[in-house]
Amino acid sequence: MDTNGHDEMKKAWQDLTTTLSARFGETPDLQAILFLVGVQELGQGYRSFSKSEKEDLIHIAICRLLSTYGYYEFQTRDADGWPHWKLKVKLPHLTLADQTTLLKRAVVEYFEKEMP
Repeated sequence: MDTNGHDEMKKAWQDLTTTLSARFGETPDLQAILFLVGVQELGQGYRSFSKSEKEDLIHIAICRLLSTYGYYEFQTRDADGWPHWKLKVKLPHLTLADQTTLLKRAVVEYFEKEMP
C-alpha cells in the first residue's frame, strides 16, 4: 500500500475511534469494535453475553467484515437467530500487523456503509 493510502487509513481509523469514543465514553480497541459489529450483525440488541457468546460475536464480525472481500459467504441464521458463515476462499497467510490492517480497513468500510 502506498504511504498516502496508509495515512488515509490511519486517519479514517482515528476518526472512527474518536466518534465511537464520544458515543461510548472511552476509546475502543479493535476487539471492542469487532464485538460491536458482532452485536449489530446478530440484530438482537445489546444484552449480557457469556464469554463464549462474546467470542462468537467477534467471529461473526470477522466473517461479516471479510465477506466484503469475498472470503466468507453468509449461509443462514439458526433457530436462535445467530448468523452462520461459510469460508469461500482460504485466507492468505498474513502477519499480525497485516491482519490488523485488513480488519481495520474492513471496519472503516463497514461503518461508512452500514452506519453512515
